[in-house]
Amino acid sequence: MSKDQSGTWEMESNDNFDGYMKALDIDFATRKIAQHLTQTKIIEQDGDIFKTKTNSTFRNYEVNFTVGEEFDEHTKGLDNRQVKTLVTWDGNVLVCVQKGEKKNRGWKQWIEGDKLHLELTCEDQVCHQVFKKK
Repeated sequence: MSKDQSGTWEMESNDNFDGYMKALDIDFATRKIAQHLTQTKIIEQDGDIFKTKTNSTFRNYEVNFTVGEEFDEHTKGLDNRQVKTLVTWDGNVLVCVQKGEKKNRGWKQWIEGDKLHLELTCEDQVCHQVFKKK
């Protein structure tokens, strides 16, 4: 059984977020604002069914998915693209592949101790975020 990621998680660190946003072609002003935000992730997990919200004072984003089922995702409020998204398990790590105009796009998410780790990838950029359970 996969590790339960349910809970409210508050961001502690956000390494190379600017590089990741540049790879997504996010404009300079938005990148500068986004770098100073603290995000809160709210995850409701029921087995392989996930309801997730990422909230900040600037923008909020919500995505719901079932592990192993590809779906169409509109990254509205992020980089506003249409992607084909597939999330799978690799042990206790969620692995997401987002197919669209950007190469090597996706993320990995896992729990280590009392921390939630999120590794965002786009092209040659990797951003590592760490969250602590609230």
